[in-house]
Order: sequence, then structure tokens, then C-alpha cells
Amino acid sequence: MFSLSAEGSSLKFVDSNVFLHAYLKPRRELKPKEKIVKQRAMEIVTRLKDGEPAAMSTCHLSEVLNILEAGRGLQESLGFLGWALSRESFKILEVGREDYEASLPIAQDHKIGPNDALAYMLMTRHGLKEIYSFDEHFDQFNDIKKLP
Repeated sequence: MFSLSAEGSSLKFVDSNVFLHAYLKPRRELKPKEKIVKQRAMEIVTRLKDGEPAAMSTCHLSEVLNILEAGRGLQESLGFLGWALSRESFKILEVGREDYEASLPIAQDHKIGPNDALAYMLMTRHGLKEIYSFDEHFDQFNDIKKLP
């Protein structure tokens, strides 16, 4: 695994829900608040496509790929993977068993899902201070800032 220490302060972690809100087509009319979330997600994705530095774990990337494939088809999923792999400004953090072992107590202590705990643990490990996410679980951590 590579180190992000030199870049850590400028990189933002991207939760999978940002891409899912931006790319998935709703099956019903969105409520006003949901429309705002979708619009903000699309704005974030536009900035990322324009080269804003960001990071995501292999676990979160896999979440996006699987849900995109189910909701939008294989080509959409493969297109997203190609984009993620080709961007120098988009770092993909590898995840192994030891990362899940380190994040399990965080999930238990904070009553959050394992992937949210994994994101938080990776952020603290790599010195990332901001996360793009629409998940309120990240609001309970005082040492990181949830965006937007």
C-alpha cells in the first residue's frame, strides 16, 4: 500500500453513496430533499472528473461497481471502473483483512456499518480530514469533516 502522507491534507475520501446518488436513476419522483442530494452528488462527481484530488477504498469502489452493474448495466459499471483506474487524481486505497480487523471495534463502538468504519479508519490512517458523503454516521467523528 502506498502512503498518502504528503497528499493527505488535500485529498478527500469519497463514500460510495456520492457516486450512487449521482448515477442511479430514481424509480419514483424524488422528494425535494432527495433532489438536492442528487444535485450535490452530481456537482461533486463533476469536480472529481475535472481532477479534484480524492481517494476511495477498494471496498467502496466495489460497492459502486456492483450497484451500478445491477442498476445501470455492465457497461456503465465497466465505464466507471475505467474512469477510476485512469485518473491520477483519484487514489484507490487497497483493503485487506487487517483493515477490517482494525475497523471492527470502530463499527461496534460507534454503532455504524463496517464499511463506514473502514472509511473512517482509512481516513485517520492516511491523514485525510474530509469525506464526501451523505451518510450522517460520519457526523459523530470530531476529527473529520463530512462534506458537502
